Amino acid sequence: MEILNWASISLGIFLSLTTAGHALLNQRIPSSALGWVAVCLIFPFAGPVLYFLFGINRVKTRALKLGDKRQAAKIGLSDTGGDATRLATVSCAGLNLPRSYVQVARISDTVSNFPMVAGNRIEPLHNGEAAYPAMLNAIDNASRSVYLTSYIFDTSGTGNKFIDALGRATDRGVDVRVIIDGFGELYSFTRASKLLKKKGIQVTRFLPPRLLLPPIHINLRNHRKILTVDGHTGFTGGMNIGDRHLAENIRNPSRSIDMHFRLSGPVVMQLEQTFIEDWAFCTGEQIDPTRSLPVKSGTAVCRVISDGPDEDMNNLSTILIGAISSARERILIMTPYFLPSPEMISALQTAALRGVRVNVVLPFKNNLPYIKWAGTNMLPDLLFRGVHIFYQPPPFVHTKLFVMDEQYAQIGSANLDPRSLRLNFELTVEIYDRNVATQLAAHIEEQLRKSTPVTLESVRNRPFIIKMRDAVVWLFSSYL
Repeated sequence: MEILNWASISLGIFLSLTTAGHALLNQRIPSSALGWVAVCLIFPFAGPVLYFLFGINRVKTRALKLGDKRQAAKIGLSDTGGDATRLATVSCAGLNLPRSYVQVARISDTVSNFPMVAGNRIEPLHNGEAAYPAMLNAIDNASRSVYLTSYIFDTSGTGNKFIDALGRATDRGVDVRVIIDGFGELYSFTRASKLLKKKGIQVTRFLPPRLLLPPIHINLRNHRKILTVDGHTGFTGGMNIGDRHLAENIRNPSRSIDMHFRLSGPVVMQLEQTFIEDWAFCTGEQIDPTRSLPVKSGTAVCRVISDGPDEDMNNLSTILIGAISSARERILIMTPYFLPSPEMISALQTAALRGVRVNVVLPFKNNLPYIKWAGTNMLPDLLFRGVHIFYQPPPFVHTKLFVMDEQYAQIGSANLDPRSLRLNFELTVEIYDRNVATQLAAHIEEQLRKSTPVTLESVRNRPFIIKMRDAVVWLFSSYL
């Protein structure tokens, strides 16, 4: 019995020291590391068990495994255009912009997988009424390839139009491939992948949920929206495929306002390459990019930023914080979900204190109200330092835009919340072009005039029960 007691004591000490050491080496926030070290040492068996269940960042662990698979999937992929890409590449010095914008470009150069390319045209498309006909027309005119990625692919009237158009392209001999997120597909009772396969379309699901996989797997989603046609026309932005984006139909109960973009020029090759890498990851099949010289279609210098939990650092968050820190006059942000990290909050506060006008435009009506509750808990810190917050009137606004000083802009699928910046696989296009940035700034300013400013007093004077609700939900903001 005495031997068992000593063995139990020795095991408890070993587990406590091992888990405390792991927490000390792997927890990146001092208070969190200190808390877990204390729990592991004070409670010899319960502490290590609690740490194993709740202290280990399994998102990072799972993402590292995914990263290995994604890197392996890239082996053998053809060059992203060879000489064609280099013809359009622009160096930081060649931007001919003020120094502050060159600094942002240098950050992007360091963390992004793609170079900046010149000669692009960016066309905003408001709501599904403008975006869907343009996308369907591009598919109907495709002659070589159609590559489509969507987080949600509803089998509604809009979804069926896309399925029919993709089927017609397949019948013409066009190489048609579709990636649908395995979790996002579940938004529709009838699965789009089944209907696409019936049309003979090549389709795969990104990390479909399975009963035998650990629950954390569900959190790693492909939130990108990509459509490329023949390697020269591309679409990206915030819209999924579904009737909810037909916002001009006031009888549509789930309508949401959004903005998508049609792109032409060399940057489309980067959109296509991102799709190719995702396809290789999902299927193991390596396909060659469309062989075509980049045709200059406009004046915008652009770059695709692909971000996800398999990256060595938070690429998009790093670039955004760099852009916020480089702003000299004005920052305009429009996002449906606003749960910025402490680092981004500090960057926004500092920008406001430097005299930069910081305007953040959020929807008053949110399709996920608990995200608004958690976000409201963070607003006092920003309002107190001079950041301006506005609520847009209903219906729900799903648009995602970032504009700095009317010189630099970002468009794409990412929201300013932990899910987008830490868990999801996202795609953003950064744009160095005064014309595009001015156009997007004008759109945000137009919405500002319709919006209601949020005051520090109104947030502080919320009823106590509402403050408690918002604070409790905020505790779980990393997974909302």
